[in-house]
Amino acid sequence: MSLCVLEEETFRHCCRLILQQSEQLRDGWSWESVQSVLVASAGADSIQGDIDDEDDDADEGVCTVSEGSSQVLQYEYHILYSCSYSTPVLYFRAFTLGRSLSLQEVWSSVHSNFSFRLQNSPLNTITQQEHPLLGQPFFMLHPCRTEEFMRPVLQVAQDHNRPVNYVLTWLSVVGPMVGLDVPLKYTTSHY
Repeated sequence: MSLCVLEEETFRHCCRLILQQSEQLRDGWSWESVQSVLVASAGADSIQGDIDDEDDDADEGVCTVSEGSSQVLQYEYHILYSCSYSTPVLYFRAFTLGRSLSLQEVWSSVHSNFSFRLQNSPLNTITQQEHPLLGQPFFMLHPCRTEEFMRPVLQVAQDHNRPVNYVLTWLSVVGPMVGLDVPLKYTTSHY
């Protein structure tokens, strides 16, 4: 078995540990049951962001940020387990002024520190697709290369005989790319 394979029961255990910490921090993560399937989700967070409302970019991989169009972006995040990839998957929706952002606007809202990495690294795919449990349009960070960036982290933890919460570690890597910062207080607990 690969070091990076995440069994569904381990996924659930990691999520339960995150939920325990979330309860203490009161930051809104919850475990939702949908048609007998459990989903970890966070309430909507609002952040100030800059987006470009124009969709005239010829290269969809390049996103511009307009300096004068500062708007409040609201995000809703869901973490699901992918049986196909044996990894967590981050699904999210983004809103501003009561309307959903387009894929181009989501790319534009990615902080410049991360946009280059998203376009040129293992974390290169933000896509829009139907949420597998809710049947509604969501954006997602595709899990196809999660193992590639998690392997070194898990290997170091194993080499130093340190416990690691796979889901928390993964979320700490992928979350900031789409406006979800994991508070440092989550790392003060031992998993």
